[in-house]
Amino acid sequence: MRHHSRTILTCTLALFFLLSLVDQVFGVPVLSNNYKTSKTVKKIRKPTSPSILGKYSDISQYKSQSPQTALLFKNKTIKRQLSAKSAIIIDAQNGDTLFSVSPDTPRQPASTIKVITGMIALKSLSAGEKVAVSKKAARQPRSKIYLDRRKTYKATDLINAVLLASANDASVALAEKIAGSEQSFAKMMTVRAKIWGAKKTVCKTATGLTARGQKSTARDLATIFRHIMQDKDFVTRIKRTKIRTSYGSMLRSHNKALWQVKGTIGGKTGYTRAARKTYVGKFKRGKQEIIIALMASDEMWSDVKKLVKHGFYAAKLVNLAKQQNNSAETAATTKSASVNHYF
Repeated sequence: MRHHSRTILTCTLALFFLLSLVDQVFGVPVLSNNYKTSKTVKKIRKPTSPSILGKYSDISQYKSQSPQTALLFKNKTIKRQLSAKSAIIIDAQNGDTLFSVSPDTPRQPASTIKVITGMIALKSLSAGEKVAVSKKAARQPRSKIYLDRRKTYKATDLINAVLLASANDASVALAEKIAGSEQSFAKMMTVRAKIWGAKKTVCKTATGLTARGQKSTARDLATIFRHIMQDKDFVTRIKRTKIRTSYGSMLRSHNKALWQVKGTIGGKTGYTRAARKTYVGKFKRGKQEIIIALMASDEMWSDVKKLVKHGFYAAKLVNLAKQQNNSAETAATTKSASVNHYF
């Protein structure tokens, strides 16, 4: 009997020993009626997925982009931000297009076309030459400087009035002085625009006031302005914020970019109901020069600032891409020369 008790005790101890080993090796808990004191099953951790880096759609910090790719992405962003229906940015030095939105769509140019009027007058009349004022000229709608039909005016004063104050009466007076009529002068403007490379521009007025058949494009305006801004006399006049006439009146520029946008060299504004707001201008920062033109804008000055900022950004990326291409071509040429020398 005592021997039998020892055997039961030995088996019981052996059983508990085996259960403890199973618990240690396999993580299986010892059964218990009290779940609070029982050991829990060891959980196997699942491999965690790598965390997502950066913001949604933003991989700029983790993936290098070529200048062309970066420019393409930025161009799409700017297009969505503009109110202008047509716009263009060109390199003022070589004429290359840096950015564009419907640049070849014909539209009414409004007073931006007066840059042609001013340039032709500069080349056709001496500064002190006297200009009479016809009934038609005096009756032009605003913007105007209210010319007196009983007086004559110096050509230089009227040219400044056209370029700074966007004076319609001065534009017509100059046109009639040079060509005999505004209609004949408008034909001269069209020919001159085509000579300067603006193939889609047709002028019907010296003022840019809405007229059937009159049209230009953002590309043409930029092309015209790029050519005209090579003339020192024109630049001297159009970069002024204000100037006093020989007869004592003060002319003030409509181009707010002169005091609102860094690097503005000169520009011309325009507005009619048909054209909406239009603009063409030249800007310089460091060694880089750009020309922008926009048409059919609702928020012109906001568009101008965005285009200027983007223009210099785009110019840097284009120059960087050219440098990379030149470096790659140089390396390829050097490698080719080395191989030929070896053989």
